[in-house]
Amino acid sequence: MKKVITYGTFDILHSGHINLLRRAKEYGDYLIVAASSDEFNEIKGKKAYYSFEQRKMILEAVRYVDLVIPEHNWEQKTTDVKKYNVDVFVMGDDWKGEFDFLKEYCEVIYLPRTVGISTTKIKEDLNKR
Repeated sequence: MKKVITYGTFDILHSGHINLLRRAKEYGDYLIVAASSDEFNEIKGKKAYYSFEQRKMILEAVRYVDLVIPEHNWEQKTTDVKKYNVDVFVMGDDWKGEFDFLKEYCEVIYLPRTVGISTTKIKEDLNKR
């Protein structure tokens, strides 16, 4: 079984998230999604609309996702890749090069972002109303 992992906050789930999850799943048989914990978001200076438990429940309902785990810190990625025997690490290309250190353990793929959609843009648009 080929395992794939991706990371993100996944707040206010939208078509860009679904595209990432669908495309990530195409690289393997089993997709693990590491969603930022509430505590990690705080460290990053982010405020999610939904709690980690709510985001986890939403992600678990997406057909492409096989397992949702919490991401507690930046350093966790290497540990997760080893712990879950990950074959492919997938991230959006806005992170291109940032996780190349994982190539020692698995294939690293950066996927193009979905044009015209982002959680930040959605929040900005909603605040204008």
